[in-house]
Amino acid sequence: MSDPIVALFMLGLFICFIFLGFPIAFTLMAMAVGFGFYAYYNPAVAFWDNNIFFLLVQNTFSVMSNDVLISIPLFLFMGYIIERSNILEKLFESLEVAMRHVPGSMGVAALVTCALFATATGIVGAVVTLMGLLALPAMLKAGYDKKLSSGIIAAGGTLGILIPPSIMLIVYAATAGISVVKLYAAALIPGFLLAGLYLVYIIVRVIINPSLAPKRTNVDSVTFWQGFMMLIKAFFPLAFLIVAVLGSILFGLATPSEAAAMGALGGVVLAVAYRAFTWERLRESVYLTAKTTAMVCWLFVGSWTFSSVFSYLGGETIIEEFVMSLDLSTVQFLIMAQLIIFILGWPLEWSEIIIIFVPIFLPMLAAFDVDPMLFGLLIAINLQSSFLTPPMAMSAYYLKGVAPKGVELWDIFKGCFPFLGMVLLTLVMVYIQPKIVTYLPDLLYNKANQVQETGPRGENEIDPSFFLQGN
Repeated sequence: MSDPIVALFMLGLFICFIFLGFPIAFTLMAMAVGFGFYAYYNPAVAFWDNNIFFLLVQNTFSVMSNDVLISIPLFLFMGYIIERSNILEKLFESLEVAMRHVPGSMGVAALVTCALFATATGIVGAVVTLMGLLALPAMLKAGYDKKLSSGIIAAGGTLGILIPPSIMLIVYAATAGISVVKLYAAALIPGFLLAGLYLVYIIVRVIINPSLAPKRTNVDSVTFWQGFMMLIKAFFPLAFLIVAVLGSILFGLATPSEAAAMGALGGVVLAVAYRAFTWERLRESVYLTAKTTAMVCWLFVGSWTFSSVFSYLGGETIIEEFVMSLDLSTVQFLIMAQLIIFILGWPLEWSEIIIIFVPIFLPMLAAFDVDPMLFGLLIAINLQSSFLTPPMAMSAYYLKGVAPKGVELWDIFKGCFPFLGMVLLTLVMVYIQPKIVTYLPDLLYNKANQVQETGPRGENEIDPSFFLQGN
């Protein structure tokens, strides 16, 4: 059996182990060591002198000393401490009052709350679960349609992996070797575009069929000043924290790690301000942060070692040669890659997809003149659909676990379908006009590097090619 065939067998065996439920990080490391011992075997050296053991140690050290990954535990801690600061209920109530004259005001408030809280925490399961406990019963009690209410929470809770400061984007940047700052800038327009399409859908749907979201009258008695004070106490502190963290990164005032540290401190200050800071909550937040960070770091160690062995055996080359032999256009390659990632999004979390499978595609991007930043944002949007598409729509299962009696899983699936359409529309818009992704980073960081041509009257014309390799 040739080495490339062994590499493909290694990949197939790993996928089988995933579906059998084995721990992914340790499975990666075990298979990397096992197949790596075969790949680097030299009968002239001792057992423990096999190069695979040196490779594993080197990759472990590289991951643990990676400056980019320092921001992950800090952002995670910020999210966990904010999640436990009892701000969510007040945030939802204040937004509901502020938007009481908007059609479907509770639905709009729920979506904005989901988006803001998902952005602050970056943890899909936590946002969907908490909003399912808080907002879904209130919306159903007010007479809102079960499918619409479920879809709003399930879709809104996934926005945190797309809108900065997203932990997923940090992991992708570390995997692809690109700038986190530029990736954050690139994600802003697509993220707000998708959230805006969600809002437009809710409002238009309620205008067409008001029975889906009856207007509440018990909030009309709240005066403008009372509503403003509610926003001051609940909405503005969290919004200011997010904007301060993100703005300091985008405008070069702080590195992502420094901004994450300030965000973590800000999360503690918020918890203290809302009188929700206790030793027990602090200990629980630190424990969850350490647990999740360890999972991500060991996934990196296993993935990098696995990828090194897979590439050494020739697996990466044989896959690249196969894809190139298909004679695909750039758009066809992107669609094929996104279909594969979409399917992987059913059984796997985003972390496994980004760390394990995305590196298979990264070496091919140069051949198809695809900007890695654009590719990463397409993945981030694509993964929104994986969370919402049956039969393995994880966001729907999170919500079903806490939904009131009478809300069936199929009701949640039906509610997700229209929002899934918005995700696909956003993907199509990015395919048609990639400047949705590239405009902001080019404007902020790449002015000096833009390809320009001087016209007959001296006008500057930018190269109109859609899929340029990023600078």
